[in-house]
Amino acid sequence: MPGRTSRLLGGLLLGLLLTLGTTPAATAEPDTTATATAPATAAGIPSVGTDWDRPGPYEVDVDIEVVHTFYHPRAMGASGERHPVVIWGNGTGAVPGIYSSLLRHWASHGFIVAAANTPTSNFALSMRAGIDVLERRNADPGSEYFGRVDLARIGSAGHSQGGAAAVNAAVDARVDTAVPIQPGPLTDPDLTGVPVFYLAGERDLTVWPALVKALYRDSDHLPAVYGEVRGAGHLSSIGDGGDFRAPTTAWLRFWLMDDENARGFFFGPDCGYCADDELWSGWDRNERARLIPGPGGV
Repeated sequence: MPGRTSRLLGGLLLGLLLTLGTTPAATAEPDTTATATAPATAAGIPSVGTDWDRPGPYEVDVDIEVVHTFYHPRAMGASGERHPVVIWGNGTGAVPGIYSSLLRHWASHGFIVAAANTPTSNFALSMRAGIDVLERRNADPGSEYFGRVDLARIGSAGHSQGGAAAVNAAVDARVDTAVPIQPGPLTDPDLTGVPVFYLAGERDLTVWPALVKALYRDSDHLPAVYGEVRGAGHLSSIGDGGDFRAPTTAWLRFWLMDDENARGFFFGPDCGYCADDELWSGWDRNERARLIPGPGGV
C-alpha cells in the first residue's frame, strides 16, 4: 500500500505541475498572427484552416477546482461568440493534468473543456456534472462564463477508462458527439446515437485495437469512424495528445463548430484521412458515416 500511495501522490503532483503548464508542450503559445482578420466558422469561432495540430487563436486559462478542472479561452466571448463544450474523462488513476497540453490545445481552439478530476471516470457522472456547472454559470450574470457557453454544442472525450466514459456520457441528450481515445470495454454503444470517432493505437497492449474495433462495429446504428494511429502505444495520447491531437481537434471542430475545413478529412468519397497511411495503420467508416456528404455535398 505505501508504494501504491506514493505512486498516486506522485501522479497527482505530476498532474498538477502539468496543469500549471511547466512542460514545453503546455506552454506553447497560440498562433495569433491572423486572428484579427481570420474568417469565422458557422459557430462564430475563428477559422484556423487545417492547422489543427497547431495551437488555436485563443490564449488559455485553467481553473483547478474540487470536482473539475476547466480549460477555457482567456477572452471568452470577446467577439460575441459562444464557446462549445468538451467534457473530459481521465484514464484509470489519472488526473486532468496528465493530459493538460491536449486539453489546453482544445481550449486554444475555442472550446471550454470541463475535465472531471476523478481517477475513476467510467460511469461519467462527474463528466456530465460538468455540463450542469456550466449551465449554472452561463446563466449567472456574476460569472465570467455568463452568456459565453454554447450549451447546444457539447462533445464528450476521454482516454482509456475515460474513453469508455466518453461513450457512456453520450447517453446524456445534451451531448452531440463522442471521441473515445483507446477506450476501455465497460461501455455499450447501443446506449447512444450520436456520431462517434473511435481511436486506437497500433501498438496498444493495454486496450488492443481489436477491442476498440469491436466497439466501432457495434455502432452500426450511428455514424462511426475508426482510426488506428500508426505506432501508438497506450500512453501515446497523454500530454499533448501526440498524433491523436490533430484528428481529434478536427473532429470536434467539425461537429461542434461547423468547421467545413474538417469535413473533407472525414467524409466524402475521397476523404483526406482515408488515404493517410502515414498517420493511420487502420481506418474505417461505417455506412452511416459514409452517407454524410463531403465538401460540396458529394
